[in-house]
Amino acid sequence: MDFQDRRIWITGASSGIGEALALAFHRAGAKLILSARREDELKRVQSACGGEPGTLILPMDVTDAEELPKKTQLALNLFGGIDILVLNAGITQRSRTRETDESVYRRLMEVNFFGPEAMARAVLPSMLAQKSGHMVVISSVAGKFGVPMRSGYSATKFALHGFFEALRAEEERNGIHVTMVCPGYIRTDISLSALRGDGRKHAKMDSELAHGMPADECARQILKGIAGKKKEIVAAAGREKALVYLKRFFPTVLARMLGRPV
Repeated sequence: MDFQDRRIWITGASSGIGEALALAFHRAGAKLILSARREDELKRVQSACGGEPGTLILPMDVTDAEELPKKTQLALNLFGGIDILVLNAGITQRSRTRETDESVYRRLMEVNFFGPEAMARAVLPSMLAQKSGHMVVISSVAGKFGVPMRSGYSATKFALHGFFEALRAEEERNGIHVTMVCPGYIRTDISLSALRGDGRKHAKMDSELAHGMPADECARQILKGIAGKKKEIVAAAGREKALVYLKRFFPTVLARMLGRPV
């Protein structure tokens, strides 16, 4: 996997899969731009990736539409362009549909869909100008089928697939590659900041995540897929991966499984 001197911009790079990807790309020789809201955590990851000049940070909120054009131009100027854009920033949910406030759904959509969509459109002109570019979108197996207690989260991931698959169909002939990544249970802290129905944080570590795939193994699989220009990567354990195929070939069986009491 040769990413030597590739210019890579990663959102949600301060923890979890984003941090693991930053470390993996650094080891592969890439030039990194790391973005997230928490500047102190970005600096920690930057240090782990060797610091300047090869790893730079650009703190930002992906939902800030007014700041996005300026942040995008700053990112493009740091290394003279972007070769790979990794859209990883996101939040999840832990609440039944009937107990979820509308504001939670709108927050999920702003972070998980409108943020990546706007960033992709902001970077796309520069990629078209250089006649090459690769967008890596971190979705979820929950973007392949609806998951109980995650109705809004699943909806945002379904939206990502629709948007970026259409973008790929439009621009692949112009040198733009799109890879959709569908992680399963990955050992990260994402459930701690998951939104409950009233908007408060879940503040608990899910047992499935605590025993999930290590983030560095997830990152390894993602880099391998990017190197091979895969259109889709399912980075999941056997059981979770099997659910994706059940949805495709035996949707009624999967519906019965998911309909069990939670």
